[in-house]
Amino acid sequence: MPASPTPAGGPRVHGRLLALAGIALAAFNLRTAVTSITPLLDVVGREFGFGAAMAGVIGMLPAAAFAAFGAATPAIARRLGLERTVLLAMALAAAGLVLRSLAGGVGVLIAGSLVSLAGMGVGNVVLPPLVKRWFPHRVGTLSVVYITALQAGTILAALLAVPLADAFGWRLSMAAWTLAAIAAALPWVLLLRRVPGAGSGTGHDRGRDAGAAGIPAAGATDLASTPGTRNRVWHTGLGWGMALMFGMTSLATYAMFTWMPRIFTEAGASPAFGGAMVALYTGFSLLGGLVVPALAVRMRNSFPMALACALAQFAGFYGLWQAPMAAPWLWATLVGIGGCTFPLGLTLINLRTRTPDGSAALSGFTQGLGYTLACLGPLLFGILREATGGFAWPFAMLAASVVVMLGGAWQACRPRVLEDGPGRGTTRDEAAARQP
Repeated sequence: MPASPTPAGGPRVHGRLLALAGIALAAFNLRTAVTSITPLLDVVGREFGFGAAMAGVIGMLPAAAFAAFGAATPAIARRLGLERTVLLAMALAAAGLVLRSLAGGVGVLIAGSLVSLAGMGVGNVVLPPLVKRWFPHRVGTLSVVYITALQAGTILAALLAVPLADAFGWRLSMAAWTLAAIAAALPWVLLLRRVPGAGSGTGHDRGRDAGAAGIPAAGATDLASTPGTRNRVWHTGLGWGMALMFGMTSLATYAMFTWMPRIFTEAGASPAFGGAMVALYTGFSLLGGLVVPALAVRMRNSFPMALACALAQFAGFYGLWQAPMAAPWLWATLVGIGGCTFPLGLTLINLRTRTPDGSAALSGFTQGLGYTLACLGPLLFGILREATGGFAWPFAMLAASVVVMLGGAWQACRPRVLEDGPGRGTTRDEAAARQP
């Protein structure tokens, strides 16, 4: 861990402001490739000639890419440094969005999606340790900032997808989000150029040089302080609980991103209405992003929040199954409240670790395994829908995933710290007292 900050100075303030802007803007881009396409799947499907099964595969891509690149990101960050890694993430996101918008067939559409989602998968994992690294004593506040930005990008991409496509065509509708990814890269470019110690020497050298300026060294890996942590995650109930909680939450989320528009259009609504319901659904996750981290940092055990989310999700799934157009705003709201276990999981990554190394290890394991499980959501929902001709079995599958999520949350929410190992526990107050 870099040296503690010295009294405020120009480089220190400037570096932290750039890091704050970079974290918020990068977070805004972490779901735009997902929700900018799902409201347009009917339009794109007609142009390229694919149906529900391929729509399910496309809906599975985000979780698959997030799993693969989430698992690989800690190793990438150790080699490049956290700041260069998030810069790489935004470059991949921008390149993939452009490629996808130029697609002449399903193959290029999928290839472009995978490139952009690879960048977003890297960004998913690297943002929590960046928060831990640049703002170690403001974890709750910065978690609110970046989770809110993430949800805002998710909402806007869903809400604007159909109106932009109606006005400019589906290609420009999806390509528009490239500008946001480019904007997110700029603070990291400036930070790497202007912060002392960037781009020279080893990670430890950069940490020492920057410590004199009172700021973390841009480009330093800062992920080698506890090398056993990465292997230890596999042997802890905390790690597996976090992965199950995160994975089942994401399974339901990506199933809803992919299928909620079709649930409403099959019930007689317009595609624009389906996109609006996805935006509303995500909007309540945004509200959760504002509230949940602030509550989680004050609770010794946050399992009651996970339980309340599960109850809301059960009610929302039942309504979408039985009578989607009877109270569509209510069902989307309830399912959105249920998704608040997502910001809870992201916040717990930093609350249940003591160092950037621990945060990166837990983040990589949680999101790598979690998104692997989440791949099943859109795909199984589509398979069950086609096999049965209705939505009863797909929603039964989602209800079962919520039960598994609660089992994971029971382990994840217990007050302990990853670095203490599988057999020990540490309260939140004790962990804060031992923060470097």
